[in-house]
Amino acid sequence: WVSAVCHFGDTNRLFFPHSTLPRPQLLSSSPHLTAPRPEHRFRLWAAALPALWGEEEYSCKHGSAKYLALCGLGGVVSCGLTHTAVVPLDLVKCRMQAQPSRYRSMLQGFALTVEEEGMRGLAKGWAPTCVGYSLQGLCKFGLYEVFKLRYADMLGPEQAYLWRTSLYLAASASAEFFADIALSPMEAAKVRIQTQPGYANTLRVTVPKMYREEGLWAFYKGVGPLWMRQIPYTMMKFACFERTLEALYAYVVPKPRSESAVWKGLFPRILMIGTLTALQWFIYDSVKVYFRLPRPPPPEMPASLKEGFFFK
Repeated sequence: WVSAVCHFGDTNRLFFPHSTLPRPQLLSSSPHLTAPRPEHRFRLWAAALPALWGEEEYSCKHGSAKYLALCGLGGVVSCGLTHTAVVPLDLVKCRMQAQPSRYRSMLQGFALTVEEEGMRGLAKGWAPTCVGYSLQGLCKFGLYEVFKLRYADMLGPEQAYLWRTSLYLAASASAEFFADIALSPMEAAKVRIQTQPGYANTLRVTVPKMYREEGLWAFYKGVGPLWMRQIPYTMMKFACFERTLEALYAYVVPKPRSESAVWKGLFPRILMIGTLTALQWFIYDSVKVYFRLPRPPPPEMPASLKEGFFFK
């Protein structure tokens, strides 16, 4: 009974601080009957889960070094996990391209690989894939945020708004340029492991062997084709993603970006579409939500431009 009364008194003061209700006191002679302090527990929960109080506390400032680093981490997780998960598919695809007479179709390629090398054979090249695409994700997503902010500063608010699609294209192309340089060595090692029987089976054996035989250039022979393949794809991916989100927030979910929770609806779409791109965006955005990164609102027309359009 005493505990219940004390709990009521403390909670009442927490939610009604100016209340005149008396606060129950316990007898000091009863050391085992110490009044609980529920307001302390409430404050701990409020600090840990600010959403309980209807407020959102960000872990860092948008555009800060911590924000950019965590965006890079999101890229590492999203690209590294998704590409490593589809290594068996990538292995058969590469062998179909390198040896079309032996690997005539996807299903036949899977069956032949399992027959000759067992189930473990389908995992060949997982290590360079994981390392390479983690580095690529770090540069792709992390540097995209860097270039987007820098290019916007260079253009100024008015031009950055009017030319925002071009800004997305330029920022993503710049980021992918460096991302492919980071990916190229591991991609070269992966192709050797998957398509040259007897060359090497592990990353730690492949890299020294390639360097001894062909030098440093062996790791960057394929960077040109990577640029030709990846840069246009990444430009379209980022620009379409940004403009799609802008349209969603403007016409479908007209709420602040911090409350729309669009990322929660991506998982069913992943199952329906089944693409690496959708899964990468889901993981990347989930990492940003987990670390409570700022959710900046979609671009808005600067006041100076609004005045100009009004007078016209």
